[in-house]
Amino acid sequence: MSMFKKTTLALAISALTGGALAQSAPAPEKSPITANITVVNDYRYRGISQSNFKPAIQGGFDYAHDSGFYIGNWNSSISWISDGYGTSPAVSAPIEMDFYAGFKKELIGEGFASDIGVLQYYYPNSNLPRNSCSTSSYTNNLRQSCGASPDTTEAYIAQNFTFGPVTGFVKFSYALTNIFGIYNSSGSYYPDLTVNYDTGVLGLTFNGHVGYQYVANNRSNYDYSYTDWKLGLTKDFGGGLSANVSYVGTSAGSVGSNPLYYSPTNKNLGKAGGLVSLTKTF
Repeated sequence: MSMFKKTTLALAISALTGGALAQSAPAPEKSPITANITVVNDYRYRGISQSNFKPAIQGGFDYAHDSGFYIGNWNSSISWISDGYGTSPAVSAPIEMDFYAGFKKELIGEGFASDIGVLQYYYPNSNLPRNSCSTSSYTNNLRQSCGASPDTTEAYIAQNFTFGPVTGFVKFSYALTNIFGIYNSSGSYYPDLTVNYDTGVLGLTFNGHVGYQYVANNRSNYDYSYTDWKLGLTKDFGGGLSANVSYVGTSAGSVGSNPLYYSPTNKNLGKAGGLVSLTKTF
């Protein structure tokens, strides 16, 4: 008998007996591996556009062990590295690859998971200038494009919380290397707070976020540190499919008419804007 016929027969018997078979059958085990894919109109990370206000495709996977240990990978299309250089031949760096591992466990109580780990941001690239950074890089708006490697390693610690329909986390990330190609920025850090409110209506959840990106060793008026924020609404369609609409902004500054985080057309990559994304989780 085919598996389809066996399943159909079991469901029919279950229906005739008032669902007794369904109640007594063991629940399927939850897989320790999950995957996700997202399409978004603009990839923003800590409020800064990574795709020059253009769409991006993203995806990754996670493995979580019952002990609390986890490991994962996440990737996204980007353009900010190649956009930051006008060299010939052109710099190519079309993707961000994140690798992370850590330990997450409800040590305080149910709904209050503590999390500690390490995250490696890796940017495969070619033709990236090397060793062009100097003390003069501190006092111009090119500190993020003087040849410092964009690869970044951060350690982080977070505390998740649950209070009825309100969930979220507080997190502190610390850069063990230069951060995202900014020259001499080791020791930078990023504290942030995320809060979600499940309305209980139509699968809608309100989202709020605020963070502060401190960049170490700023000089003169060229302060790369900034605050970012985000307000949004998530719709859960079921079956692992969800959509989000958000409005995000930052306090990332400029020196004169030159943004410190700039696009090829000299736009501020941290300017406020709307986001729309669709995510499927498997």
